[in-house]
Amino acid sequence: MKILSKNGNELLLLAMKDDSAAKGDYLLIEDGKSKRSMVVQVYDEEYLSSQALIEDMVREEVVNASSVENLHDPLNIGSLSRLVRDARIFKAKIRAAISEGRLTSDVTWLPSRVDSRIRRLRMKELDSLLGRYGVFPIPLGRVGDSEEFEIYAEDLDGKLSIITGKKESGKSHLSKMLVKTLVQHGAFVVVFDLNNEYSGLGWNRNGTPSSIHRQVQILEPGKTLRFSLDYCGKAAISGMLKNALDMPAASLREFFRIWDWLENKQSLGIDAIGNAVNTWNINELVRDALVSRYHVIQSSRLFADSGFQFEEVMSAKNGCAMVINMGDVSPTIRRMVVELVLSKLVDLLERKQIQPIFLFAEEAHLYIRDTYWEDIITRMRHFGIYTTFITNQPDAISDGIYRQVDNIFLFNFTNDSDLDKISKVSLADNDTIRSIVRTLPQRQCLAIGKLVCDLPVVIKVAQAEVLTLGETKKFFTNKKG
Repeated sequence: MKILSKNGNELLLLAMKDDSAAKGDYLLIEDGKSKRSMVVQVYDEEYLSSQALIEDMVREEVVNASSVENLHDPLNIGSLSRLVRDARIFKAKIRAAISEGRLTSDVTWLPSRVDSRIRRLRMKELDSLLGRYGVFPIPLGRVGDSEEFEIYAEDLDGKLSIITGKKESGKSHLSKMLVKTLVQHGAFVVVFDLNNEYSGLGWNRNGTPSSIHRQVQILEPGKTLRFSLDYCGKAAISGMLKNALDMPAASLREFFRIWDWLENKQSLGIDAIGNAVNTWNINELVRDALVSRYHVIQSSRLFADSGFQFEEVMSAKNGCAMVINMGDVSPTIRRMVVELVLSKLVDLLERKQIQPIFLFAEEAHLYIRDTYWEDIITRMRHFGIYTTFITNQPDAISDGIYRQVDNIFLFNFTNDSDLDKISKVSLADNDTIRSIVRTLPQRQCLAIGKLVCDLPVVIKVAQAEVLTLGETKKFFTNKKG
């Protein structure tokens, strides 16, 4: 390979037939004269094209089509012509330079076209230059042809991450690998599971218990996930009524007058609230608002005299995945559950009664609301809620959240509006996003952010050991079976 030209932070590299590089590969350009090196990343490939070359190809095809005799070619010009026609151009972005064995952002110089040597840069070499090491590895798969690739749990600790891509591209597959390995390292994970697919984390694909079998707790709203009103507290119930049930401010004030009265009498409970609402001396419109919300709360079966407590589960286990199955509940109850869980986790973390939590929000676009997610992202990450959003609708997440993202796992997108959204807010340049992400096969992703030290890496995600579930159910597949 040879340097052909430079435009801004982009290099065009001339490659012949035997030179190979795939989208996402890193190349090292070593300048023989200045003894300096530059790191570039291939993001696109095209044929070498010129008007003269095209005319020559057309001329030869016409001659071949009209001639029945083999042309005599003593100088072997034909083979040289074919080599030129197979020449390609690699488009590469300049990522960094190497000075004294370390990466630097000083790329204000140009390598020599004549004396530079270009070779592929292996991931281990790049990791060594970046100083990318950790104590708690998370194997994800491979990069390039055969190199194993791993990130570190420390890269997700205290960070905001997004896993996004179109349907069936492999988002949930990756998130399950992350959850499993985090629990193996002793972390506590809460998963909002909208498709009831994370329960397979406790089992291997062959049907045997997985390595985290005893550390997976499945919670079903209204059954194994119920709370007492005392445990939730006034703040969590207020957030639920306001954000999930859209209770008007006047009705909310009356509700808490009832709450305080019952709490002073030490008779706080769902039935007691119902009786008080029906007998309280209030405006009829306010009463109607309270009664309608009360019936929703009662029918949700989320509240009981005693119930689930996060601190009890976390104190009894060394790492745990608390999977909240919300596939069988209505959207209203789903929002109630999310609001209650977030509010209670925030309360426990502020009072330092639990360790920091990793929160995985599957299909986040279906229940994300600015009222509490913005608070979680901007403030609660400092208390210990580290969120990972999994969604196939990147435009459902607000720009305020995107501006604080630390890591992005980008699977395949072909829709221009989705690519536009990601390109505007991602940590990589627009050309790289559009060219690489559009052509990614299933279960390959582009990792961007602090987990790869801000150098985009294409990862071939490995097959999961655990039972992944969540595959699309098909009618005719079952008929064939």
